[in-house]
Amino acid sequence: MKFVIVGYGRVGTRTAHILQSEGHEVVIVEREQAKVDRATEAGFEVVTGDGSEESTLEAAGIDEADAIGALTGDLNTNFTACMIAKEHGCRTVLRIDADYREEIYEKYAADVDDIIYPERLGAAGAKTALLGGDFNVLADLTEQLSIASIDVPEGSSVIGKRVVEVELPGDAHIYAHGRAHESMTIPLPQTTIEAGDSLAVMTSHDGIDEVRSVLRAEA
Repeated sequence: MKFVIVGYGRVGTRTAHILQSEGHEVVIVEREQAKVDRATEAGFEVVTGDGSEESTLEAAGIDEADAIGALTGDLNTNFTACMIAKEHGCRTVLRIDADYREEIYEKYAADVDDIIYPERLGAAGAKTALLGGDFNVLADLTEQLSIASIDVPEGSSVIGKRVVEVELPGDAHIYAHGRAHESMTIPLPQTTIEAGDSLAVMTSHDGIDEVRSVLRAEA
């Protein structure tokens, strides 16, 4: 698969290296020369330019890409890149930083396929580790949102579906997936659900039980 990563900072670098290690084609879009040099030295194809400009994304091959990760530290750049990519038929992933507020989420969430906020997910992971778990307990992300890991049992109606096709109630969505006894990762568009898989779900505090019922309901 082909991915365009806008921004070769901390988040973009790690994401790009993971995708590359799994055999995917990754193109980096970056405007800072020092980061361009680092990405080039790491063996990536790099397009130097502004990720919020359509010509730059077209040069990066957005028309052939399966998804774009707009992962810079600038929300306006990230959102613009996602809107351009959306018009080119790309799956869009938008990064929001630690200044996340509910109104920002509500403003952008409907227009992109997924939103990530690495700092808060990192804090959630740290809290879970301190509690002795591995995302098997709820971790508060904001006053309104939580995450939980839900196992898919035999006979579930979601078995055989692609992760991206699963419809959940309310504002809930799946942001990570793992096979039994394997670490969770961000699901790719073709990832299908099998019995025994774990799904990391983000939803409101009072929506977890309903999400569990949907994922565990028999076909």
